[in-house]
Amino acid sequence: MSTRVPPQRTGSEGGRRLRAVIVGAGAAGRALAHDLMDVTSFGLLPVGFVDDDSSLEPLELPLLGRLDGLTDIVVEHQIEVVVLAIPSLPRERFRVLALDAARGGALIRYLPSFLAALEREIVGSDLRALDVRALIGRNEVRLVSPQAQALIKDRRVLVTGAGGSIGSELCRQLSVFEPSKLYMLDHDESNLHRLQLELSGEALLDDDGLVVADIRDRARIHQLFGELRPDVVFHAAAHKHLPLLEKHPCEGVKTNVLGTQHVVEAALWFGVERFIFISTDKAADPSSVLGATKRLGELVVQEHAHGSGAFASVRFGNVLGSRGSLLTVISEQLRSGSAVTVTHPDVTRFFMTIEEAVGLVLEAARMADRGEVFVLDMGNPVRIVDLVRTFAAQVHLTDVDIRFTGLRPGEKLNEALFSENEERTPTDHERIWKTVAGQMNGACPQLFQELDQAAAANDPTRVKAALQRMLPGYQPAEPMLVGGGVAAAPYPDYF
Repeated sequence: MSTRVPPQRTGSEGGRRLRAVIVGAGAAGRALAHDLMDVTSFGLLPVGFVDDDSSLEPLELPLLGRLDGLTDIVVEHQIEVVVLAIPSLPRERFRVLALDAARGGALIRYLPSFLAALEREIVGSDLRALDVRALIGRNEVRLVSPQAQALIKDRRVLVTGAGGSIGSELCRQLSVFEPSKLYMLDHDESNLHRLQLELSGEALLDDDGLVVADIRDRARIHQLFGELRPDVVFHAAAHKHLPLLEKHPCEGVKTNVLGTQHVVEAALWFGVERFIFISTDKAADPSSVLGATKRLGELVVQEHAHGSGAFASVRFGNVLGSRGSLLTVISEQLRSGSAVTVTHPDVTRFFMTIEEAVGLVLEAARMADRGEVFVLDMGNPVRIVDLVRTFAAQVHLTDVDIRFTGLRPGEKLNEALFSENEERTPTDHERIWKTVAGQMNGACPQLFQELDQAAAANDPTRVKAALQRMLPGYQPAEPMLVGGGVAAAPYPDYF
C-alpha cells in the first residue's frame, strides 16, 4: 500500500489549502480524493483515508487508521477538515465521528452535501461549501488549543443566549470538550428546542441543561446562579440588530446593559471562575445604540473584574453563517431574482466565519484576567460590494444587480476594532489582541440609575441622552444616502 502524503499545495488564488482526511476508502472516497487533489479551487488537500477495512487494494493516499481512532489521527496529522465519504453511514455513527473530529479540532463534512456544494448550489447556510478565503480575504483560524479545552473539561458551563447564532455555536463546540454540565439559557423556548435537536438529534426538552430565563429578570438570574453554580459563563445574550435598536433604544438598554449587569453581578456573587462577555466591533467609538450599549457592557465587566474570578470581554465583527447574516440574505435575493441590496458602494466590514469566531473566543477565555477587552484579528476589512460579487461568481452567477440603499442612522461607512484612544497590545495568540476597557467615572452609579429609569419609562429621548452622558465619545452618526440626503431603513442590519 502506498504511503505517499502529498506536499502542501495552494489553491487557485494562492491561498493555503486545508488539510483533509477522507473517512471511507471505497469507490466514492477514492473518487472524491482524486477530484480534490486535481481541482485546487475546492480548497481542500486530502492527505489520507480512514477506514476499518485494512485489506483494501492499493490506494493513491495512505490509509491512516480505523474510524475509532479518528481523534488521534486528526491531531497527529494536523487535519483541519474530515470528509465522510460513506453514504450509508447510520445517523448515530455520523454523530460519533463528528464529535471525534471536533475533539481533535477539525470540521466535518458529509459527502452528499459536499458534492452538492461542488455543483455550486446556492446554499447560504452551508458556508463550508464556499471558498471562505476568497470571501473574507484570508485563511481561517479554527483549532482550539488543549489549554482552552482544559478550561471546559469537568466544569459546569453556562451559555446565555444559547439559542442565538453565537450562543448555539458556543454550545456545539463546548459540548465536545466534556464539561461536567452544559447549561443552555435562552428566553425563547423555540430556540432551545432547535438547539437540542441540533446537538442530540432529539428534541424532547427533557434535559435539565435547558434553561428558560430572561436576563432582564434580575431575581431570576440570581436564583439560577445559586442553583446551577456555574464555573464558567459565556454571556452571549443580546439584542444585535442595529437599525431596530436605533428605533427602540430602551429595549437595547434593558438587554445589553441592564441584563449584562444582572448576569455579571450574579457571576461575581456566586464565585464564577471565568466570565466572558461577547461584544462587537461597533463598541469601538460607538455611533449607534447597539455600539453604545455593548460598550457599556464592556465597562460593566471591567468594573466588576475583581475578586477571585477572571472576567473579560471579546470583541469581533460580523460573522458569516449566522441566522440573518450577509450570505443568507444574498443567497435568498439571488434565488428570488431580486436585486442584492447594499447600503453604500464603499461600505466595508470585518468578517470571519462563526466557527472561527467561537474558536477564538475560547482561546481568549483562557487568557482572561481582570476585565480586558480581547479583540479578534479579523484581517483587513472587506468591501461588501466585492464580497457580493465574489459570492455570486462562486455560484456561477453573473451580471448581479446591486441596489444601493444608503447608510442608515447609526451606521458607519467603515468599522474599527479599536477606538482611537485604546492601546493595541499583543497576546500569546497571533490572532488575538487586547486592550483595557477603561474606568467608569465617579458619577456612573447615578448615571446608571438615570439610564435604568429612562429605559423603564420607555423614553427613547432620555435613554439616548443618558447614553451620551455616560459615553462622551458616543456621537450618533448621521444617515448617508449615495449622493447625499437622508437614508431610510428598508431592511434589517445584516451587514
